[in-house]
Amino acid sequence: MYKVKSIVVFCASSLGQSDCYEKQATYVGHIFAQRGIRLVYGGGRVGLMGAVANGALSKGGEVIGVIPQFLNSKEREHTGVTKLITVDTMHDRKRIMHDYSDAVVALPGGFGTLEELFEMITWGQLGLHNKPVGLLNINGFYDHLIQFIEHMVNEGLLKPENQRMLLVAETIEDLLDKMERYEAPQMTKWIQKDEI
Repeated sequence: MYKVKSIVVFCASSLGQSDCYEKQATYVGHIFAQRGIRLVYGGGRVGLMGAVANGALSKGGEVIGVIPQFLNSKEREHTGVTKLITVDTMHDRKRIMHDYSDAVVALPGGFGTLEELFEMITWGQLGLHNKPVGLLNINGFYDHLIQFIEHMVNEGLLKPENQRMLLVAETIEDLLDKMERYEAPQMTKWIQKDEI
């Protein structure tokens, strides 16, 4: 069983049109705190980022924010977190978030969320880490993305075993259960068929 102690959450710096996103982000923070899971996130106090951080903090959870200096004015750094780390670049941000966590969860978000999510799952695909990576599919937000990933497999551009690396659930409880049962596949990305 994979023990999840610290999770990096990628999500939007806006709230979106449906209030269910903010409610669920706050609830994710509550669950992390209740289960003793440290939250690592982008360091902002606005949008879904702020909601998940405030949710964890409101229940006494540990929260580490990582924010690039140039985003302080845009994402408005959260000064109430347990630890706030200011970095120079987006690459530094992702590296430190990776170093501080042993699992990854993506809540609803935009380009930035997807970029962070897919970089992390690509690192896993290449065998650079064995961390579980999950999508919390709140209100069907990621339905089309899940269908597109299936299309990648059907077109022969993504291996089914790599598709299965991305854990998907509609509730945080279900996603955490899947993460605890996760076993990373053996890295076969660059092995040719005649080498197996």
